Amino acid sequence: MNHELTSLDPGKVLTLNNAHARETSLLDPESLSALLDVAFYARGLDGGATAFLIALSQDATYDNPNFAWFKNVYDSFVYIDRIIVAAAARGQGMARLLYKDLFYAAEISGRQWAVCEVNVEPPNPESQAFHIAMGFQEVGVATIREGKKTVRYFALELA
Repeated sequence: MNHELTSLDPGKVLTLNNAHARETSLLDPESLSALLDVAFYARGLDGGATAFLIALSQDATYDNPNFAWFKNVYDSFVYIDRIIVAAAARGQGMARLLYKDLFYAAEISGRQWAVCEVNVEPPNPESQAFHIAMGFQEVGVATIREGKKTVRYFALELA
């Protein structure tokens, strides 16, 4: 198994992302490119075909209600916009590996918090359980997208 963190291959990332758009959101080549342009961290396994993580710093210009919520609450953070692991690769520690690498990058750049949201509606219990196991604490709840989506906000203080 290859655990090397590599640059992302946009085609592979789009394929994996859009297979899980219900949990994250649909991307097209232009929106992925715009996201990568403002990313603090964008790494994956197998070029993003098996797993990837994209995170933004508090300084990013990003029109997203969840990011805006964190920006109003925290001064120094990395916002995990999306992490996806292919179904066949789950349970092998890939998400944990990507998170630990992100936490290291965030800490050495002086970021105080790692933050994210997890869907309540539509439900994503696996992600919620994973984030709690990683030590994240719930810090808020919001209903967005005209009431079509409810999320829990999570934060983890970095060392």
